[in-house]
Amino acid sequence: MSKRILVILGHPSNQSFCAALSSTYVSGARARGHDVQVLELGALNFDPVLREGYQQQQTLEPDLLHAQGLIHWAEHLVFVFPIWWGGIPALLKGFLDRVLLPGFAFKYRRNSPFPEQLLKGRSADLLVCMDTPPWYYRWVYRMPGLEQMRRTTLSFCGIKPKKTLTFGPVISSNTAQRDTWLRRARMLASAS
Repeated sequence: MSKRILVILGHPSNQSFCAALSSTYVSGARARGHDVQVLELGALNFDPVLREGYQQQQTLEPDLLHAQGLIHWAEHLVFVFPIWWGGIPALLKGFLDRVLLPGFAFKYRRNSPFPEQLLKGRSADLLVCMDTPPWYYRWVYRMPGLEQMRRTTLSFCGIKPKKTLTFGPVISSNTAQRDTWLRRARMLASAS
């Protein structure tokens, strides 16, 4: 069955290995018959700083309005990004800060510490590159960037995290390893 899939490249460079993973996923999903849209955050024109927090409404740039429209359109989201300093890149964090706003992604409820999740019914996969060995990131660092994305961002808004693929260490990888990782991304797209 065909799905509407939004792939979000959270690496600022479209020449990165993250970009290669994104492209591979997109071609695999399209080959499977899915309707796929792509957002390359490095190509968008927006201020990544939420200047006043939620105290004042900050006008959304056209690229962010378009991104919100695509998120509403999508049944499944795929985030492709690197881990930098243990977390997600500033560009991706700024995008999430600016786009996943109250009234769009969640809604505060009177007399409840838990908001209404406005993006329910969607799922998400994460394709994550790192220079740290993934086992070390998991067992020693406790995966702060992945936990942030899965639990305190996506789940908070009602998006159900499904599969997370980690690739690394990228810095010391060879062509054969990267080809294997690209095949894993294509297989995930084919299974979506």
